Amino acid sequence: CAMLKLRIITIIIALSLTACNTLTERQAHAPLSKDTIETDNIGSTTDTSSISSRRDNNVAADPKVSTSQASPSAEFDDIWMRIRDQLELDHHDARKKVKSKLAWYARHQKYLDRVASRAKPYLYHIVNELEQRNMPLELALLPIVESAYDPFAYSRSHASGIWQFIPSTGKNYGLKQNWWYDGRRDILAATDAALNYLEKLNAKFDGNWLHALAAYNCGESRVARAIAHNKKAGKPTDFWSLSLPRETRNYVPSLLALADLLARSQDHGVNWQKIENKPYFSKVQVQQQIDLATAASMAGISLEDLYTLNPAFNRWASAPEGPHHLLIPRDVSQSFSNKLKKLPDSERITWKRHIIKRGENLGQIARDYHSNVSALKQINKLNSNLIREGHSLLIPTSKRPLQHYTLSQDSRRHKSLKKSKTGKNHLYVVRSGDTLWDIGRHYGVSVRQLSAWNDLNAHSVLRPGKKLNLWLSENAKNTVQAIPVNYNAESEPITTYTVKKGDSLWLIARRFQTSVAQLRSLNNLDNKKYLHPGQKLLIRNIRTGISGA
Repeated sequence: CAMLKLRIITIIIALSLTACNTLTERQAHAPLSKDTIETDNIGSTTDTSSISSRRDNNVAADPKVSTSQASPSAEFDDIWMRIRDQLELDHHDARKKVKSKLAWYARHQKYLDRVASRAKPYLYHIVNELEQRNMPLELALLPIVESAYDPFAYSRSHASGIWQFIPSTGKNYGLKQNWWYDGRRDILAATDAALNYLEKLNAKFDGNWLHALAAYNCGESRVARAIAHNKKAGKPTDFWSLSLPRETRNYVPSLLALADLLARSQDHGVNWQKIENKPYFSKVQVQQQIDLATAASMAGISLEDLYTLNPAFNRWASAPEGPHHLLIPRDVSQSFSNKLKKLPDSERITWKRHIIKRGENLGQIARDYHSNVSALKQINKLNSNLIREGHSLLIPTSKRPLQHYTLSQDSRRHKSLKKSKTGKNHLYVVRSGDTLWDIGRHYGVSVRQLSAWNDLNAHSVLRPGKKLNLWLSENAKNTVQAIPVNYNAESEPITTYTVKKGDSLWLIARRFQTSVAQLRSLNNLDNKKYLHPGQKLLIRNIRTGISGA
């Protein structure tokens, strides 16, 4: 009897210990609500890139609390190894397309090094977000395919940021886009939007990640139609059997190849540049607009580093209407926060009061101050473009010369112009019937180049009167003229042109970059008079850097 009692007591104690361990394990994996993570106090810091670590350690969102102790991924020093340990998709490495992509990546170690260098500030945050959502960690490699992890990547279809959102899809997923700020480049907001979109696509295609990835690239309707077509024809509906755009047929294999390259890097003879498995940045609430040069100085980092963490800001300051936070390197975030609390409002932004003069309009004033009409109306609470002489406008101005803000949108565009075509800046005034292909052919530049210079895509409709930027070398060989910036037509000499068979005023005007009205005025031509071969016309001789013009 005594032995029986002893056994019963032993069993009860064992069951009690098991229950305690189970409860502790459940508590350790209980997710925190967003309210515990976010704070709204000025200068407060939040390690948004370490949410999963806090979740797994069951601690409050306090930047002073170490997040590396109980994280299930803390055993990895290198975040690439953390990803490799949790890969879950079939990489289809026997497929010809995947093999081809694998061979390309394996030959380009320097490209992988550049990608790793760019991914360093963002990768920890993205991996944590994927883990929190129980999504495949292969998706952390998707920005390599999309943008090579370049936060300022911009495509011909106007896709932007590391996740390459086009404007319409960005708006559908809550990414604001205005003169000051482009949420498609916001690391936190765009990552959240991209993962929301991918989750939606995965659900739509019944958990098939290859279909979801294809839809992320070419659109869910396109993939759905391809699946329906194959079903109707009695064909397989797996990704490899679908009729999809060429870009998409390369896109998905590229991601699978990268995943296999990471999984078997030694077999493929490549190295993944180490990225420490720890938070890179903290999110610091700043409450209101601040000059980015001031913020960088307070954080003790370069302005380029600040823009790299906060690439969504288009200008020299954060957006007046928010978001009112900055991502700051974690090791200096507390120091930045302390300095921010002591910063007077008057030192956040430099303001200038402009007294409106007679004849001025909002567009002219906006250009003079490197701003835009919408921004001036918003800041000065104007309901229309109407302004009155003697009244004043409050205008934010940068503390340092604009050239100092090297990664602002304007500076990046200017740099790309200089890189892509040396020479002088000319303006081309679009005329009726012009296309990018025509203009590019005349000036010896590609449609892609013209599009990049002027934020257009290859299919943009050109409206007569629109001015296009061209950067042309002195020895450009062409006979069509561009108008130099700051050109004054009245100061140019007049030359004579002999009308040829088939000429019309419109063709001649287009050839010499003038207008039909100017030709008629200069030559006293009646609207009803026709041109005839041999007729002499006076034409203003526009100077240009193009030989033969």
